[in-house]
Amino acid sequence: MADPSVEGRVPTVLLSEAEVAARVEALAAQIAPRIDDDTVAVCLLTGGLWFASDLTRALSRQGRHVRFDALWLASYGDERASLGRCEVRADLQRPLSGRTALIIDDVIDTGLSLSEAQRLVRDAGAAHAFTCVFASKPWPTPRAIVPDFVAWEAPARYLVGYGMDAAGALRGLPYIGALD
Repeated sequence: MADPSVEGRVPTVLLSEAEVAARVEALAAQIAPRIDDDTVAVCLLTGGLWFASDLTRALSRQGRHVRFDALWLASYGDERASLGRCEVRADLQRPLSGRTALIIDDVIDTGLSLSEAQRLVRDAGAAHAFTCVFASKPWPTPRAIVPDFVAWEAPARYLVGYGMDAAGALRGLPYIGALD
């Protein structure tokens, strides 16, 4: 098996696949008492897909069988820095009126995507809109949103793997690495 790399750079492993799985299970145990089976898990595409898949299965092991939907928001494109705006590429498909929504994303840095997703979910009539990220990176200024649930307080590094990418590459790594 070839080493994963982008332009010859191999990521430094920060969280192993086993550590990622343990954090997802622990987070599901925290979330399960706050939601019900009528909750809609709203995955933020594309990066949140890996975490949302694992988290919804972990919630099932906790006895919570949530519904699933997705929002495709874009604020980065293939760039390393946010473009400063959030484009909705695909909207919600499932009714949220009166339901609890659990918005799931891979990472929060600027908070732009997560904040926009919460606004869209509330506009769709959700009674509660919880936010959940796997990784929370430090940010130099206050964000518009603080996630309700965080699996890992990440370092201020360029993260890849487990949904996080370098211009679309390395999302599928089962671990989280740094590429800096």
